[in-house]
Amino acid sequence: MGATTLTAHLIGAGNRREAGAVLHQALLLAALLGLLGMVGGLAALEPLLWLLQLRDTSAAFAADYLRPLLYQLPLQMLGSAGIACLCGAGDTRTGLWVLGSVALLNLPLSWVFCLGGGPVPALGFVGIAIGTAVSQALGSLAVLLLLLHGRAGLRLRWRDLQVRLDLVIRMLRVGIPAGVDTFSMQIGFMVFLSIINGLGDTAAAAHGVALAWESLGYQSGSAFGVAAITVVGQNLGAGRPDRAARGGWIAFGMGAALMSFMGFLFFCFAVPMFQLFCPRPEQTAIVATGVPVLRLVAFGMPALASCMILAWALRGAGDTRWPMLFTWIGFFGVRIPLALLLTGWLGLFGAWLAMCTDLYVRGLCVLWRFASGRWQGIRV
Repeated sequence: MGATTLTAHLIGAGNRREAGAVLHQALLLAALLGLLGMVGGLAALEPLLWLLQLRDTSAAFAADYLRPLLYQLPLQMLGSAGIACLCGAGDTRTGLWVLGSVALLNLPLSWVFCLGGGPVPALGFVGIAIGTAVSQALGSLAVLLLLLHGRAGLRLRWRDLQVRLDLVIRMLRVGIPAGVDTFSMQIGFMVFLSIINGLGDTAAAAHGVALAWESLGYQSGSAFGVAAITVVGQNLGAGRPDRAARGGWIAFGMGAALMSFMGFLFFCFAVPMFQLFCPRPEQTAIVATGVPVLRLVAFGMPALASCMILAWALRGAGDTRWPMLFTWIGFFGVRIPLALLLTGWLGLFGAWLAMCTDLYVRGLCVLWRFASGRWQGIRV
């Protein structure tokens, strides 16, 4: 996030040389954080799964799935940092083609590693994770190769991989609050998931299927969030706060419209959506439990659009502290306490009702902050 924001500001100001220097600092930081994440994740894997209330077979499957992904985390971080800088420079197409190719490659690779084929032995469930890890690693290598040839005015040069503390500090000034925000959100997600896992296998399975469909709305909105960061950051760098605000509102309007349409689809087609994942007669309980929550979250799509798109617009301005505060309020002041209160009465529906309440609280807070315009004077 710090790399995208700082790159966008420098590109907007016409300083492509410094924007290129940001790329190299972002890659150095990504390599360091990726290594720390890999080592820490592997060391703390079993305690983390225990905190998620996964036991016995479930914990063993989760550990087997996560280990291959953790081993390739440093390379994935490098690819993500490169794409982040390209987005700040206005090139979102490279990320589209690379990540789209990763998604397409993931399916056959996971299939082969899982079921076997030719010289590749059948590895079972863990083969799915290995296929995912290999496809993500290849995508990251593709990003680095493209940057070596130069994209969007940014070019990777090995001789420029030297620490620039001034740029690192500027990136971290934006990136640390954004990172704490994301980290806090992930902790909140895990606590929320542990509450749901405590409701039993049927509720946990219904939650997973509903979340898979809901993520389609989330991902469609995240595209407009990336656009908001770039438009806001570049226009502020160019000294045009009026255009930055207008660009943020336009991104929010378009994204909210699309996400609301996705919510309409969730509400109308919740039953066949669940039956696609749960076609067997013994899975009817999962369908019956999950359909109401998928229909419920349809009404939360406008609020989710604000939580995402306008929060990302604020980050494009370097205003990352307020979204972090709103995350703490929403997750730890609303969602988790309300979920603990409502699940005993309403089960999974109560948990998702708490989630939707959190979305509206955070969405209104972010909307207020962006409408205030106080983010326009922040220096990156």
